[in-house]
Amino acid sequence: MELIFANDVYVFHGTFEERGIPKAAGFRWNPQTKVWWTDDPKKALRLIGTADMSPEVKTSLDSAVEAIAETASLSRAVDADMDIPAPEGQEYFGFQKAGIKFATSRANTLFGDEMGVGKTIQAIGVMNAMPEIKRVLIVCPASLRINWRTELNVWLTRPMEIGIAISNNLPDTDILVINFDILSRHVDALTSRHYDLLIVDEAHYVKNEKTKRYKAVKAIADSIKRKMFLTGTPIPNRPREGFAIFNLLAPSVFPKFFPYAMRYCAATKNRFGWDMDGASNLDELQNKLRESFMIRRLKKDVLTELPDKLRQIIALPENGLASVIKSENAKIKEWEAALEAAQSRLDALDGQEDTPEYADAVRALNSAVQAAFAEMSQLRHDTALAKAPYVAEHVKGLLEEVDKIVVMAHHHDVVDILMDALADYNPVRLTGRDSISNKDAAVQAFQNDPKTRVFVGSILAAGVGLTLTAASTVVFAEMDWVPGNMSQAEDRLHRIGQKDSVLVQHVVVDGSLDARMAQILVEKQAVLDAALDDPTVALDDSSLMAIILGAKKTAEKATVKKVSDEKELSTMDKDEMEAVHLMVQMLAGLCDGAHTLDDVGFNRVDTQFGKQLGMAKSLSPRQTLAAKKMVRKYRRQLPEDLYARVFGATK
Repeated sequence: MELIFANDVYVFHGTFEERGIPKAAGFRWNPQTKVWWTDDPKKALRLIGTADMSPEVKTSLDSAVEAIAETASLSRAVDADMDIPAPEGQEYFGFQKAGIKFATSRANTLFGDEMGVGKTIQAIGVMNAMPEIKRVLIVCPASLRINWRTELNVWLTRPMEIGIAISNNLPDTDILVINFDILSRHVDALTSRHYDLLIVDEAHYVKNEKTKRYKAVKAIADSIKRKMFLTGTPIPNRPREGFAIFNLLAPSVFPKFFPYAMRYCAATKNRFGWDMDGASNLDELQNKLRESFMIRRLKKDVLTELPDKLRQIIALPENGLASVIKSENAKIKEWEAALEAAQSRLDALDGQEDTPEYADAVRALNSAVQAAFAEMSQLRHDTALAKAPYVAEHVKGLLEEVDKIVVMAHHHDVVDILMDALADYNPVRLTGRDSISNKDAAVQAFQNDPKTRVFVGSILAAGVGLTLTAASTVVFAEMDWVPGNMSQAEDRLHRIGQKDSVLVQHVVVDGSLDARMAQILVEKQAVLDAALDDPTVALDDSSLMAIILGAKKTAEKATVKKVSDEKELSTMDKDEMEAVHLMVQMLAGLCDGAHTLDDVGFNRVDTQFGKQLGMAKSLSPRQTLAAKKMVRKYRRQLPEDLYARVFGATK
């Protein structure tokens, strides 16, 4: 057997009986040429001592592995010995020089530095260090277009004309800044312009391969040899959400999604199909990224003078919000009842996954969750509106102690209330409704005008690309479902230039949905942050909705319930099953479909499933178990002696 190196790949030559050797080393089979091959020198290195190889192949392997190790080391570098042109009066930090050196040494780079480390400056530094880059396309969110122009004007060391695309106006300038929203309209025009460098800022916007923005970015990226993607969250929430970007930047390293999901997404097959929302082998994934194209440094490593953030939950008393909380609690009970009924219906069909009834039960459970989510969003909006004046009062109190405060919200009408209530402090705002010029003016006023003491922004529109270091306190009047969005909004303050610790406060009403969410979100932020940089921490696969409603139990509670159910099933006899069936038939006979509020029969949630059980000729053990739960719920409508036959107690 022999290992050769040709056309940038390592090829194994051996007999049919020896085919297991390269396969075990991780080589891939080419059915056309009928050879085992790999372009990964670390895999080829596994055959040293097994396969014959020339001194030249051995030398190339050693050099390649050494280069990989050097790349991995550079991906964490905090300084570099490299002369990089900088404008007069400006100077790169050592870690920024290291980032620029890393990017100039390869065609594609993922700048995954933690938020606030200065990815924009490093990207411009690459342009300064490589005069052969003459035409640049920058793709970013609409709110960052002006910010990019500002930073380019500050950091560029050679004259380059800068243009900003607006709607159908596509300036043919040396540097063109265009937002994601209009990119798909101009793919043909942009691919024909022959850019030397593509920069994609907030690259997590293109994590979904099915979206128009991803398809547009990919079409353009395929026409440009050098690419730099910038994001503070290289793995935004789950490893599966990083694949689209990894594949685009390094298709030879991450060629196919399914093998990637099996290795890094803890892919498992259940009765609903493949679940790829998990995380596995995170240390290996991060090493693979660092060895190929990603550079990532943490603020704690490169900005040691910058202290950590402190997060607090400020619970307001109900006061005038008691009616709002009462409405929330009533709805929560309805959601829990609906979810429990839907889950019981599904549990009763255990082992019947291929039946139409099981598919209907799955749809019913999904519908119950979606309905609860929609109603929850509306309730949270109502609470935010009612809470806004109290949040403003809290902010006024803080302004007695600090000069400036950033307030973050989600809904436009909540922002409006906050702006009016804080009018005495000369507030400025930034939401998706504001023009680019107004957004830039708001940031400049807050940063430079001592009379402008409050900045009110929407979490998404003001959550990326801005610098709000004039304040060291941020108050969240509302919260976002996605923990990463909260972290990015916090990091508007926790950036280069911030000299104080950043205080993060979530103002909630005691006993409200937001009070439940706040603790969950704060904990989840820490888990998600750690998952990327501490391989021992796995991503939490429980949905926020399920945690709040209690619809998905912890593993320990689920195990206890399973043991209890199995015990009850094992002791169930024919007489008990018939008695339970009789009782549910009686309830079904009383029920008019919950059209009349007469306290008889099933409620609206239980009607369909209850009547289905009542009309069945007989019940299976698991159906009987589900029926027993329902009988307990409506026991006051049943004969006392019949109920006692099963449950051994009076009603």
